[in-house]
Amino acid sequence: MTFRWGILGAARIARAFIPAIRAAGGEVVMLGSREPQSARVQTFANDWSIARTGSYQELIDTDLDAVYISLPNALHLPWSAAALRAGKHVLTEKPLTLNAQEARQLADVASQTQRVLLEGFAYRFTPQHRALMDAVHGGQLGEVRAYRGAFGFTVRNSADIRLSPELGGGALYDIGCYPVNEARMLLGEPLAVTAQARWTPDGVDVSFSAVLDYSHVGSGALASIDCGFDWLSGGRIGRSQVLGTGGVMELDRAFFSDEPEFTLTRDGQPQELAPGNGYALMAAHFQRVARGEEAALYPPEDAVQQAIVLDALLQSAREGRRIVL
Repeated sequence: MTFRWGILGAARIARAFIPAIRAAGGEVVMLGSREPQSARVQTFANDWSIARTGSYQELIDTDLDAVYISLPNALHLPWSAAALRAGKHVLTEKPLTLNAQEARQLADVASQTQRVLLEGFAYRFTPQHRALMDAVHGGQLGEVRAYRGAFGFTVRNSADIRLSPELGGGALYDIGCYPVNEARMLLGEPLAVTAQARWTPDGVDVSFSAVLDYSHVGSGALASIDCGFDWLSGGRIGRSQVLGTGGVMELDRAFFSDEPEFTLTRDGQPQELAPGNGYALMAAHFQRVARGEEAALYPPEDAVQQAIVLDALLQSAREGRRIVL
């Protein structure tokens, strides 16, 4: 039977996920929006051949298997919880919530309703990241000494929701969360963090740098994280690197999950990998988990741990001190 999806929010990121749902054999039944009859929403629905539009609550009340939530960060908790309580499985864009307390609350709702809840880091499902993770966890790079991750581009519009404190804006939430997540995926949970940021007058971080301390793990690796909304005059950068006693692996365009071109190198030599769209692979995995066909690779507890680290990073940047987790 076809897996039926609703899309909550006509955001740019949904343009990547809608074709991924279809590639995974799912059906996009409905688009939910704050202004469902507006010309913008109707154009979006027409462009993507979505037959039905309605309000957020109308979508929640519709007979669906799952809801994909691409709303502003501050709206993730209430609408994810509403969808779960309405019996839907939920895939919510990163960050899952704005802090660890909210993430714990949402994970508890998923447990109580026995619905699948997944934080939408599509990059984790791409062939290059699976290969990188296998290499690190399999000891192919020896003892890991350092991880470096960077993600940035330029936000020119001062009204962009990514710069809104009320809607949960900030470079760390929007893009820095990717290398933070990758460091955790490769090395586990850090012992402590140290961070600094550049802030807008409204208190939103436009550039963020941090070090995650893994001195309690193996050889005592350090992970450095950099992200920013003010790095480049054009284009974007997304790179990661793992340095070990037995070699170095690097990823270019590391966090661009829906692009076919990427480069994974081992000691400077390109690695041949089959292409794979991270969004489609994530959607397919999510559907199989919802159907009981396989276990979740990233259960809600992983999102809670991610939020704990983000909380510590923001606290460190605001207070100017090392935070032990």
